[in-house]
Amino acid sequence: MTGTFPSTRLRRTRASAWSRALHRENHLRPDDLIWPLFVTQGTQIEEPIATLPGVSRWSVDLIGSRAKEAASLGIPCVALFPNTQPERRSEDGAEALNPDNLMCRAVRAIRDAVGDDVGVLTDVALDPYTSHGQDGLVDAAGYVLNDATVEVLVGQALNQASAGADIIAPSDMMDGRISAIRAGLEAEGYVNVQIMSYAAKYASAFYGPFRDAVGSSGLLKGDKKTYQMDPANAEEALREVAIDLAEGADSVMVKPGLPYLDIVRAVKERFEVPVFAYHVSGEYAMIEAAVAVGIGEREPLVMETLLAFKRAGCSGILTYHAQFAARLLNG
Repeated sequence: MTGTFPSTRLRRTRASAWSRALHRENHLRPDDLIWPLFVTQGTQIEEPIATLPGVSRWSVDLIGSRAKEAASLGIPCVALFPNTQPERRSEDGAEALNPDNLMCRAVRAIRDAVGDDVGVLTDVALDPYTSHGQDGLVDAAGYVLNDATVEVLVGQALNQASAGADIIAPSDMMDGRISAIRAGLEAEGYVNVQIMSYAAKYASAFYGPFRDAVGSSGLLKGDKKTYQMDPANAEEALREVAIDLAEGADSVMVKPGLPYLDIVRAVKERFEVPVFAYHVSGEYAMIEAAVAVGIGEREPLVMETLLAFKRAGCSGILTYHAQFAARLLNG
């Protein structure tokens, strides 16, 4: 035999399934997942969302069953988003402060169903409640007002905490809202309620199906580029994260997911804090569209995608595929 052969062969450890498992650097488990759930008005309603195949809106009386399913699958937390009735939307988003709104009733229903066995994450922003679809209050020119909006967000966060929310997740991208919400929670005795800040939320093209799901798509006037981040920017995301951590955030989120894995990695390496990513509606819908036309299989597409978040440094992932993935992981 002639020639020179390498003494190191990386393929040796890939040659069998047991060896690949032994050398695997990152693992995905059900407790890495947060399951987003949409809540709607009425009773005994499961309303499929056309732009999110396989995802439905659930009435409050059925949302507890979803939380029980999460617990049975080992999913530790659900995230709630309301589809507020058009007649309850207004310019000032006052329904966000209603202690009997969809969000608060859903939180209480989950508490009744599973107690503290599953965490409840609640979205803080005004877009599910405003008649114009923006995340905050607007002036006559349509510009979203920062400080006036923050005052309402504090009230919204306290409303949700009072209902039993475990994690307040401000997705509005107003400056200073984390410190204001943290101060409000502390003042009212909610010292153990966490804040997961949407610290790096981009003005993305991937949110369309979500806006359909919460009923704000057809209402939105203008865009959200004056407060959500420019997709071209990375260093700005690190400044946003630094500010939110200094103001009292317990964890931070990057949104969307796959197109921004570089941001996830940069945040994890710079700050060494819990980082979450939102595998958003447009990303989910693209996987389902690929499956529908036969150019990919759901299981490998979903699992490879979710593992990518872990490899990038995520502590956890918000994903509409949580139920599907957890079932697979549980065997």
